[in-house]
Amino acid sequence: MESGPAIFAGVVFALFGGALLVWTGARVRRGEPVAQGVSQVASATLAGAAGFTALGLAAYCLTRL
Repeated sequence: MESGPAIFAGVVFALFGGALLVWTGARVRRGEPVAQGVSQVASATLAGAAGFTALGLAAYCLTRL
């Protein structure tokens, strides 16, 4: 019974982290801003870090089954 919420949380973190990294990469490759009014390097770095953190949390949740 305890594995259900862990699987759900892991999948949600994985989808969010993956989508954030793909979106950030596409914006950077086109030269478009990742966040309005912020340095492109700083916003891409912060978004990338958030994406990798979400993927790390997904791995943590899915290994706790």
